[in-house]
Amino acid sequence: MDNYFGTDGIRGKVGIEPITADFFLKLGWSVGSVLAKQGKASVIIGKDTRISGYLFESALEAGFLSAGVDVGLLGPMPTPAVAYLTQTYNASAGVVISASHNHFQDNGVKFFSAKGLKFSGQDQIAIENKLTKPMINVTADKIGKAYRHEQALGRYIEFCKSTFDRTQSLLGLNIIIDCANGATYHIARSVFSELGANIHIINNTPDGFNINEHCGATNTKHLQEVVLELKADLGIAFDGDGDRLIMVDENGELVDGDELIFIIAKAWQSQGRLVNNTVVGTKMSNLGMRYALRDLNIQFIEVNVGDRFVMEQMQKSGSILGGEGSGHIICLNKTTSGDGMISALQVLEVLVKSQSSLTQLKQSMNKYTQILINIKIHTQINLENHTKLQQAQLEVEKMLGSEGRVVIRASGTESLIRIMVEAKNKIFAKKAAKKLSNVFK
Repeated sequence: MDNYFGTDGIRGKVGIEPITADFFLKLGWSVGSVLAKQGKASVIIGKDTRISGYLFESALEAGFLSAGVDVGLLGPMPTPAVAYLTQTYNASAGVVISASHNHFQDNGVKFFSAKGLKFSGQDQIAIENKLTKPMINVTADKIGKAYRHEQALGRYIEFCKSTFDRTQSLLGLNIIIDCANGATYHIARSVFSELGANIHIINNTPDGFNINEHCGATNTKHLQEVVLELKADLGIAFDGDGDRLIMVDENGELVDGDELIFIIAKAWQSQGRLVNNTVVGTKMSNLGMRYALRDLNIQFIEVNVGDRFVMEQMQKSGSILGGEGSGHIICLNKTTSGDGMISALQVLEVLVKSQSSLTQLKQSMNKYTQILINIKIHTQINLENHTKLQQAQLEVEKMLGSEGRVVIRASGTESLIRIMVEAKNKIFAKKAAKKLSNVFK
């Protein structure tokens, strides 16, 4: 049986299996068939702004309908909005057509349960098993019905605003927002301006091809320039599907997910709101954040990379805060998934309550340098049995000692080997990362 699911749904190049119309048709039928076993089922479908979304939306819709499942169409909608609206509309599942931070050539699909949580590993196995079966359509009298949810956008905007302490206001804050030409393009202005901020938006004119192109959470150079040019108080960057958040301080310096998690954790602890005094992160979480949390007596729990694994551990440990340096931040007391919009509002709430700048808020954490190198691969590589790599890694780790670390892993969303070297000394970190990457040449 093929394993289609990666760390964040199914993803790949458009036109290459499994990112094809016929696969999405079968996928819709497979998911719908699994859901229909529990009785009459309904799903909602949202998508980001990439041009192929229209194709795959139609294919998924047809697959669900052919399994007797009703379909509610949302149109362009952030991934976390679909998680929220799945519960609001009492749907059996939520579906997002997106390749997140990737460019328009890629696409994929993510699924949420009726509770707004990512599908579990067990759910994924049931779907993949169904994909191996012949597609059997229901009879005409049992075909599902399709309709469009007209009020979905407004509902999500009001929900986002409700997560901000309304005794506070963003009045007087000058904020630049980068929408990555993605799914937040028609939402961000309303959320932040209606809470009082002066907003200037960039990269909010999607054309189907420019999603994540030299912009957004994965490329903040433009945002940093605009923050300095307009002398803004800060900048906010989302990725193409709105589940990542990266910020820029008033000096034009990037503030990543680890720093933002620390800012929220420190504030919530001081207010007695950090349930179980615990933060969940991943193998890639910065050492600087780990040490800063330790100094506050906040427990840090490490899991594998991927917000699904973070969420599973948060539920297991009873934590309400977790995430990744890439900007996936989960505030489980506010919502059920990583949400860039809601995470930004939590940071802004800390900022206005403390009457501090973003620069001041991040100063309590000394971030270690992380050098990341992505190695493109064409065939699967067994990292555990790669003798040359293991030898090089041992040499680097011996030189690092307790002042750094190495993480080498296969990407769960792309055909890449990801090498990360972390150290206090930036020059050494670069040399060490290059030494490790040379093994693959």
